[in-house]
Amino acid sequence: MNQMLGKQSICFEQPAYVLSSASVVGKKEGEGPLKDYFDKIHEDPALGEENWETAESAMQKEALELAVQKAGLQNSQLRLIFSGDLQAQSVASSFGLQGFERPVYQLYGACSTMGEALGLAAMSVSGGYADYTAAVTSSHFGTAEKEFRFPLEYGNQRPLSATWTVTGSGACVLGKEGGKVVVTGITSGKIVDYGFKDSLNMGACMAPAACDTIYQNLQDFGRKPGDYDRIITGDLGQVGQKILFDLLKEKNVDISSQYMDCGLLIFDNEKQDTHSGGSGCGCSATVFSSYILPKLEDGTWKRVLFLPTGALLSKVSFNEGRTIPGVAQAVVVESAQEEK
Repeated sequence: MNQMLGKQSICFEQPAYVLSSASVVGKKEGEGPLKDYFDKIHEDPALGEENWETAESAMQKEALELAVQKAGLQNSQLRLIFSGDLQAQSVASSFGLQGFERPVYQLYGACSTMGEALGLAAMSVSGGYADYTAAVTSSHFGTAEKEFRFPLEYGNQRPLSATWTVTGSGACVLGKEGGKVVVTGITSGKIVDYGFKDSLNMGACMAPAACDTIYQNLQDFGRKPGDYDRIITGDLGQVGQKILFDLLKEKNVDISSQYMDCGLLIFDNEKQDTHSGGSGCGCSATVFSSYILPKLEDGTWKRVLFLPTGALLSKVSFNEGRTIPGVAQAVVVESAQEEK
């Protein structure tokens, strides 16, 4: 069987099962609409560590440890770990996962990294290259502000288009059998650049890439939006959502009935003053692990297109006046009983 579909997709002949998941978040996330879904909420955003960076590493370590434990496995049984974060050189993953002593692929797709990690983890299991794999990503409001914007002490004013980087980590363990949810396919995203340069309006930067990947997924799989119970982007927020709908409308595609965004789910924008919504590698990872998977496990949803989105900038490229391209990585996730 040729598992390649269309221009950018893969339909797995042997689906990969999601055996477990775990989510660890900070205080602000724990005060939001999904507070009852997370595995652990830290009241101290520093987690008792010396700085934001080590706090994020500790959070990623905790999430993966919990996911492995929930899967009934030992760390040594993980053949491959796919991980990522927003820090330079992916140091949150480096220091957070070094104690696992397992082979690691560190990824960077900005806020789309959980889609990238989940897709590659599923591909490895499906292809027979690993019995068990893990996908884990994290972000932290303090580290992201320091890395890409201004130190928190500066107290800069945030425009209404800005998103709030989620303090959290989400992890999933995948295997060949035994789970209630399967990854049945992926659509790998292209880098799409509409020339935006505003780092405080990442929804606008990422929406064109989301449009491109969603449209290609529908084309490659021969599906309509209604074939998915939900089409869920990672971090577009209020601004990006409107742009996405407009761009898809130009292609005669309407996903408004199926659409959700992790950045709009994790915070109550009116009560929590997060402006456009949530973002960060930990945004889609924690929402997927805590909220999306359970609805697939209990059959509430049969098939979901999970689509984390990333804005591909660095502080160097931004300060040099470069544009901010986007990318979106799509993962088709289904209830195991619906497996075809």
